Amino acid sequence: MEHLLPALDLVLNLNVGLAILVGTAFGIVMGALPGLGTVLAITIALPFTFSMAPAPSIALVLAIYCSSVYGGSISAILINTPGTPQSAATVLDGYPMALRGDADKALGWATIASLIGGLFSTAVLVMAAPRLAQFALSFGPIETFALIALALTCIAGVSRGSMINGLLAGILGLFLATVGTDTMTGFVRFDFGVFDLAAGIELVPLLIGLFALTEVFARLTMPQDQTGDLEKRIGFSVAPLKEWLLRWKTLVKSCVIGTLVGILPGTGASTAAFISYSEAKRSGRYRDKLGTGEPEGLVASEASNNAVTGGALVPTLALGIPGDPSTAVMMSALIIQGIQPGVRLFADNPELMYGSFIVLAACNIVMAVMGAAAAPALTRILRMPEPVLLPLVLVLSIVGAYGVRGNPFDLLTALVAGIVGFFLRLCGVPMAPIVIGMVLGPTFEENLRQGLILTDGSFLAFFSGHPIAVVLLGVTFVVVVLALVGEARRRGEASATTAPIAG
Repeated sequence: MEHLLPALDLVLNLNVGLAILVGTAFGIVMGALPGLGTVLAITIALPFTFSMAPAPSIALVLAIYCSSVYGGSISAILINTPGTPQSAATVLDGYPMALRGDADKALGWATIASLIGGLFSTAVLVMAAPRLAQFALSFGPIETFALIALALTCIAGVSRGSMINGLLAGILGLFLATVGTDTMTGFVRFDFGVFDLAAGIELVPLLIGLFALTEVFARLTMPQDQTGDLEKRIGFSVAPLKEWLLRWKTLVKSCVIGTLVGILPGTGASTAAFISYSEAKRSGRYRDKLGTGEPEGLVASEASNNAVTGGALVPTLALGIPGDPSTAVMMSALIIQGIQPGVRLFADNPELMYGSFIVLAACNIVMAVMGAAAAPALTRILRMPEPVLLPLVLVLSIVGAYGVRGNPFDLLTALVAGIVGFFLRLCGVPMAPIVIGMVLGPTFEENLRQGLILTDGSFLAFFSGHPIAVVLLGVTFVVVVLALVGEARRRGEASATTAPIAG
């Protein structure tokens, strides 16, 4: 650790501190506004790094990276709209908590879980970056396909009580993910003669439609006395330590899952969040309550997606391979400063790298402090009268849907998704499986097809010479069987309780 003191000397200056503060505030805002997100936030900041010294420029980019992922949870909890796709799983329990008047608690759970996940992945990054980068190289298309297959079992977890509807919704999400130009062949699929569909269905407008607009339509058609008039607490509330200790296993598992998934190039925080949520559904202490406003769901999602931030930097820094689209943009900031990521990075710039690790830890701490400080103002949104709140949500939805690509077609996508989502809700079809299929579908299909190419079209060859894939597929099979058995048992118990008693 002979480089630690020089690294501290490098980062303990006013410019680095200002970069962290400004970057964190900007990242939280960009993450919370639907349709903007991490990549756009870093891209906007990139030109400002041209004239900055290496340490402040890296601090600015890292602060935006961490805080924007967390920022998406704020809108997910308060207005049922994930600010970023990474927070799609946060909606499942965050918004129900806000509806029952516990928005302050939900923000507390999300903020502390995000802080712990970020610090955990930073510690892993410091201690084991080169070794973990080599582990990431052992994941080829077949192993990644098996990992995504395991993540898709989350569909069964969030569909309890309506397994058939949930599976159909998941299939719909997977189908929507295939719309557009096939990246492997160049053919356009399922565009139905609509030119704009050749580019595919953009995820953020779909999320906005399924969650935000569906909620607006439901509120407008719901009788006033059914909307509820709960006392919605203002501020920021951290749960007692004993509540955290009851969920510590989910917290640790989610941190590990997020870090490991982040290390794998091309997977991302959305995948990590759904894998962690699925694991919480399988083994969590409060697994039967997930989806109804249970803090364990927030812990699983937020600890995992923020742990990805440190994990994704492992292949980026150690191998020069971006862990996700955000780190691909971050690599540009390093290259602008004359720093080439790769195997020589730690040997050529040790002080700067250790300084970056210190900055990353500081960014997570500042993020949590800013989130707590902003919570009193943010939670007041829920006390707005519905005639004011609903138009505000509608305006944010329109801006978010249009802001992704500046394409008016995305507004139509959000509107159609909102209308379809509203009718699906009336029919008892859950929204989450559609999102899961849409988020994981492209990676699932791409790696499946690449694996089949490697094995000359033989799926059975996936089970030969790929021990990691075999283990992951075996776990997937067990999870699916247990979900089906559990669903059959619940149906049997329900029919037994409603059967007439013979007299």
